[in-house]
Amino acid sequence: MTFAVIQTGGKQYKVTTGDTISTEILKGDHKVGDKITIDSVILTDDGNATKLGAPFIEGGKVIGTITKLGKRDKVMVVKYKAKSRYHKRNGHRQPFMDLKIDSIA
Repeated sequence: MTFAVIQTGGKQYKVTTGDTISTEILKGDHKVGDKITIDSVILTDDGNATKLGAPFIEGGKVIGTITKLGKRDKVMVVKYKAKSRYHKRNGHRQPFMDLKIDSIA
């Protein structure tokens, strides 16, 4: 089984062909159905040989298709200090994109 470890959005993901991962939004104007190429491949393994980058594999890339764009559920941030009448509430929704991995090279 061929797999790769990629880095995107400050996180690392172990992916194989056909997987769907949910990542941070990448810079640029993207739409559902666009192809994305990720060049920051840290490790690949095809069953016979393992390649390890320092920090990334030269010439390694993973190609995926955007299947969904959106925002995650709201996270409420509350700041409170007792006995001082201080309280603040703030909500945050992190944008995300789902990638379906097409190929590992």
